[in-house]
Amino acid sequence: MPIKVQKDLPARKELEAENIFMMDEERATSQDIRPLQILLLNLMPVKEKTETQILRALSNTPLQVECTFLMLSSHTSKNTSQSHLNKFYIEFDEIKNKSFDGMIITGAPVENLEFEEVGYWEELCKIMKWSKTHVTSTLHICWGAQAGLYYHHGIKKYKMDKKISGVFNHKVNDRKIPLVRGLDDCINCPHSRYTEVTKEDILKNNNLKILIESKEAGVLLVTDKLGKQVFIQGHPEYDRISLAEEYHRDLEKGINPEIPLNYYENDDINTRPMLTWRNFSNTLYGNWLNFYVYQETPYELKEKIEG
Repeated sequence: MPIKVQKDLPARKELEAENIFMMDEERATSQDIRPLQILLLNLMPVKEKTETQILRALSNTPLQVECTFLMLSSHTSKNTSQSHLNKFYIEFDEIKNKSFDGMIITGAPVENLEFEEVGYWEELCKIMKWSKTHVTSTLHICWGAQAGLYYHHGIKKYKMDKKISGVFNHKVNDRKIPLVRGLDDCINCPHSRYTEVTKEDILKNNNLKILIESKEAGVLLVTDKLGKQVFIQGHPEYDRISLAEEYHRDLEKGINPEIPLNYYENDDINTRPMLTWRNFSNTLYGNWLNFYVYQETPYELKEKIEG
């Protein structure tokens, strides 16, 4: 799929080196196609890395996609330059009267806090409420998934005894559901978190369905019956070295982390980690864009999309 990317976005150079199909604004406007409008609420500290990961994940269907990067007005980023934010990001007030085909809400390093203790929780709730009438389908990732399940369905998160970090094998429960169509019976996916939502709590809600889960890592993928809200408790968008970077970052902080499970060969941190989840990520994001966004969204976006 051609991703429409601004010429000077830092992620562009890395994606071009990977042979990702991109186009600039001039070429995109010459095509008689309406690109899917995807809103990315990027809550991660180092936003450039997440931009690259998400754009890569969205790049594997024939659909044309245009991403708008959203930041919170109630939170100041300490790990991304203000010049980058000013150039590539907008705030909610600038788009609150618009509609989008799809939206992605990323994870955030605030999971050890209660939701109401997060400084930008009130603004995030306002955006999630808005998404119900202005977005065809919203994809929530990791802490974003836990926040979405809590806001939309009242499902709590729980602290685990220790951080879960590594690449885990998962079982696909129903491969006939469009979101997981084309997947193998079992898939790998990275996890990196201190908290979890439980299978037992989710099963109490008749509007939710668990599509992928793991004996070791728990619930991975949940959707509501209409596909308007999709929740991923892991990180299929992660790069090969994302877990390694987190591991070494925690070492430098003196946290004394455990080596990510099923990640380094023979647990040797000097080896190059195996990349075993890219096909799953590509298929998942492609299915979401096709079946839950493109097939459901109107050609002419209205001011409100019925929830």
